Amino acid sequence: MATDIQTSELCPCGSAERYQDCCQPYHQGQEAPGPEALMRSRYSAFALQLADYLAHTWHPQTRPQQLQLEADTEWLRLQVLSSSQDAERGQVRFIATFREGNEWLQLSENSQFLLLQGRWYYLDGDARFTTLKPGRNDACVCGSTKKFKKCCG
Repeated sequence: MATDIQTSELCPCGSAERYQDCCQPYHQGQEAPGPEALMRSRYSAFALQLADYLAHTWHPQTRPQQLQLEADTEWLRLQVLSSSQDAERGQVRFIATFREGNEWLQLSENSQFLLLQGRWYYLDGDARFTTLKPGRNDACVCGSTKKFKKCCG
């Protein structure tokens, strides 16, 4: 794991559960029970720089040949807007807030998931990126109740 996290800390996916009780079991090989759990575990994998897990949970037809995670990307907040599934397909709409260097961004995505041989995989997503320009006295983009200047600014 490139970024250390104590198993007793809150999970990066924003579930308000401890990492050891949330995404860590999936990162260690347990199958995610559905699209939302898989999407949350993939968000945590991005936050923790777990490229192997991301590749392993990407559908073979759409998986990139190489996956390069940027070391200066800091994932700050995940908001799940909706999720649904049927027997073999799933969909999760979410917004992820992150920082690359000094730039603040949001990724809005409608992700598609497929069940293949009893295992859920990320297939693809309709992604849109927005640049954020938080002011010093604005609410912090990470979702805390603090002002931006007192938190992430």
